[in-house]
Amino acid sequence: MHNGFEGLAKGQVQEVGWHDVAGWLGHGGSMLVTKRTLPKGYLESIVENICTYSIHALLAIGGFEAYKGVLQLVEAHRRYEELHHHVLGFDTALNATMERCDHIKQSASGTKRRVFIMETMGGYCGYLATVTSIAVGADAAYIFEDPFNIHDLKANVEHMMEKMKMDMQRGLVLRNEKCHDHYTTEFLYNLYSSESKAVFDCRTNVLGHLQQHHIPTPSDRNYGTKLGVKAMLWVLEKLHEVYRKRRVFANAPHSACVISLKKAVAFSPITELKKDTDLEHCMQREQWWLSLQPMLKMLAHYCISMTA
Repeated sequence: MHNGFEGLAKGQVQEVGWHDVAGWLGHGGSMLVTKRTLPKGYLESIVENICTYSIHALLAIGGFEAYKGVLQLVEAHRRYEELHHHVLGFDTALNATMERCDHIKQSASGTKRRVFIMETMGGYCGYLATVTSIAVGADAAYIFEDPFNIHDLKANVEHMMEKMKMDMQRGLVLRNEKCHDHYTTEFLYNLYSSESKAVFDCRTNVLGHLQQHHIPTPSDRNYGTKLGVKAMLWVLEKLHEVYRKRRVFANAPHSACVISLKKAVAFSPITELKKDTDLEHCMQREQWWLSLQPMLKMLAHYCISMTA
């Protein structure tokens, strides 16, 4: 379907063969063109086209919008019999952000006493900012999940000033785009610049859409291919189980799942995931990667306690 759920509602459906997808592997993003439009406002048209094109299963690939879209379809099961089908969704991202940080660090290799403040995308989720900070050796990461105040910011500035007295006279600070309503990237720039007392100067960089449409690495392509194959094999298996009298009727919780990598590849019913999801902020209620925050501070040479 071109243009996601909106394209399905408008009948922008195309059957593709091997020749149609030739050369896609080396391109970043989607050649089908995607939109973040959710299906809630198009349910009547979506149901009509599901019947028109004889669609029995749907594989949704994307981020949180794909998850919310699938959830809306599942919640509409009782109203529309045609929506009793199988849906999956998955998402992966990180490499582009790390590469941009490495470029900035390389460009600053000949500059002394300079701090870069970078803003990453990700909504309220601070995963990109946290993991990227560890990978590229950043000095701090400001995220929504780890509340901070002006005293924390002051301590970070003082730590940066001490760092500038050593051999490594440059710094990198990452800020997730929605980590705080008032402590914006501009605010951090002004604070660091003012409190540095001319010991160092600052530069800002908002990555924005530079994080997207990046050419996938071989590892990403391999991982995506494996997940795609496993997803389609799972869909075919479930379709076989619920196919009766030339009809597909799937209304059990496992008829709509998210494929993810935990200890192994797992299929989790989307209705069970809802209770563990913060829909307002578009993220999980419990984030496994938050345990990595102390590691970031240790690598940045902060004095922290590791006792629980």
